[in-house]
Amino acid sequence: MRRLTLDVRPGEYTVARLSPEAEPPVDLLSAGDALVSITRTGTELSVVCPSGLWSREDGRAEHGWRLLSVRGPLEFTLTGILAVLSSELAAAGVGLFALSTYDTDHLLVKQTDLERAVQALHASGHEVHTEFG
Repeated sequence: MRRLTLDVRPGEYTVARLSPEAEPPVDLLSAGDALVSITRTGTELSVVCPSGLWSREDGRAEHGWRLLSVRGPLEFTLTGILAVLSSELAAAGVGLFALSTYDTDHLLVKQTDLERAVQALHASGHEVHTEFG
């Protein structure tokens, strides 16, 4: 696997689960350059967004996530990116929530694990640009 460059994005994120019948919170899509993901399956509506934008009381929500984004765009022919990164973090005891967009891959780790995650990725030869503000 080639060396990857990741950016730690500023701010805290929330990962939430709503019922599959819930109305998607499309107002979150105007969050500027922050990552927002709204995904519906037959069993849930999942939302990832900056914590400051999450105000719903229904469903379940986990706060305290930090976002690491792989610099892209990545070609679809590249394989194993999430497998490599997740195994490196797993070896360091860091849990994650992963998602992909058309251009790249994103990893969310708990704030309490961020420093350990960055150290593990550095130790594996990746370049990680941090913004711990």
